[in-house]
Amino acid sequence: MPLSWLLGVWEGTGVINYRVGDDIVNHEFGQRIAFSHDGLPVLNYTSYSYLLDPDAAAAPAGGERPLVTETGYWRLMRDATPADPGPGMLPGSGDPAYGTADQVEALRNATGGFDVEVSMLHPDGVSELYLGQVKGGRIDLSTDAVMRTATAKPYTAATRLYGLVDQHLLWAWDIAALGQDLRTHASARLAKVD
Repeated sequence: MPLSWLLGVWEGTGVINYRVGDDIVNHEFGQRIAFSHDGLPVLNYTSYSYLLDPDAAAAPAGGERPLVTETGYWRLMRDATPADPGPGMLPGSGDPAYGTADQVEALRNATGGFDVEVSMLHPDGVSELYLGQVKGGRIDLSTDAVMRTATAKPYTAATRLYGLVDQHLLWAWDIAALGQDLRTHASARLAKVD
């Protein structure tokens, strides 16, 4: 329930602004994010982003060039119970341990929020594990682990902030990549479309 305000499809635009040495990468992009629920104790997450290219001749029809996709899972941090499925395809047994609002409320942390775990996978060979907190309409995340394939570009850490502001999903993403320390990378404002 603490993550339920994310459910649905969100679309909008944002800005990439990342300094690498003396150069600044600056682009506008469009994005579509979807959060869904399939009965498991997680939210499914997908994101598709594309560059908004002012030079329509350089972009496919519609003036957009694919930029990046992400897929992942968001869940409240809690101990696994016998009712949870896994590992692998092993089914759980018994009643869900967190099936009522009171049971979920018991997970509230000392600061009044709920601890969360978010795993994200990128097609460029990067996998991230974020830990953080949801408190009302705000989510703060920091990487606990970043794994990269041997062919992935250097990427070592990140933070993400999500907030529900005036019925819009606002987010900001700071990264440590390409030999740079953690710094501003991208942000967007998305409206719920479904």
